[in-house]
Amino acid sequence: MNTEDRFDDLLTERLRADAPREAPSGLLDATMSRIAGTQQRSSRWFGGPASRLLAVAAVAVLAVLAGTQLAGLIGRQAGIGPSPSVLVVPSESPEPSPTVAPSASPTPPSPATAPAWTATGNMIEPRTGHTATLLADGRVLVAGGGGSVTLATAELYDPGTGSWTATGSMSGGRILHTATLLPDGKVLVAGGADSIGETSVNALASAELYDPSTGSWTATGNMTQPRARHTATLLPDGKVLVVGGSGSGSGTDSLISAELYDPSTGSWTATGNLNEARTYHTATLLPDGKVLVAGGHGSSGPLMASAELYDPGGRN
Repeated sequence: MNTEDRFDDLLTERLRADAPREAPSGLLDATMSRIAGTQQRSSRWFGGPASRLLAVAAVAVLAVLAGTQLAGLIGRQAGIGPSPSVLVVPSESPEPSPTVAPSASPTPPSPATAPAWTATGNMIEPRTGHTATLLADGRVLVAGGGGSVTLATAELYDPGTGSWTATGSMSGGRILHTATLLPDGKVLVAGGADSIGETSVNALASAELYDPSTGSWTATGNMTQPRARHTATLLPDGKVLVVGGSGSGSGTDSLISAELYDPSTGSWTATGNLNEARTYHTATLLPDGKVLVAGGHGSSGPLMASAELYDPGGRN
């Protein structure tokens, strides 16, 4: 067997063993055919400079097909030493980095609309010291208060039209009372005063219910004691907690007592007293069901910074 045949056999044997992992099917045969059909193929493979250049070119092709390790092996078998400048050929071209289009400039936010007030319809009559309660149907019930006299009247505000309409009046005038929306949609109005002088208050113990479906009021049970300037808080169980306030008399004496209204019976029962008597305070239902009572005036009149918690379940 001559040198050319021996080289062809060696080249074919090695490529058929390794090239399929690196090159597509048929590329080996096409490469061998191209080498065999070259004019230089008629010269001796290991003769002069032309044949050596052909061998180097073949090694470079094989480096692409089967990797530099196999080409180096075949190059040594052919009598040419490995040359880094020839054998170190990347097996495939690196993929170009994707072109990232510059992101569009963010649209600047529109300037916020400035808070503004707009007039709406006037109430039917002037009043102060009244209550305002949002009803289940979206209307607002305003009840009582004082004008030239203590008012028993009530009226409804309709947000859809911005207008007010009269509704049923309470059994008597009251001011500085509380109004609480109950779970059944009715409104409990409790306490307050039917008259307020410069130095005296005539506090009320009475309470009544407003029914939005009929626009009428009905009496319900009286509180355990008269009080005005108190707070009323709807509890998660549907009862109403009334706290503190001031009784009849000079109006400066604060109450330490608290009581609960039960809508199912229409009755009131005393509950635990405050730690400090207070009036003009606030009461807020917390997410855990407790009620936060804060500030107000004390028994002797000074402003208060203290606060306390009411626990309907008696947990302390």
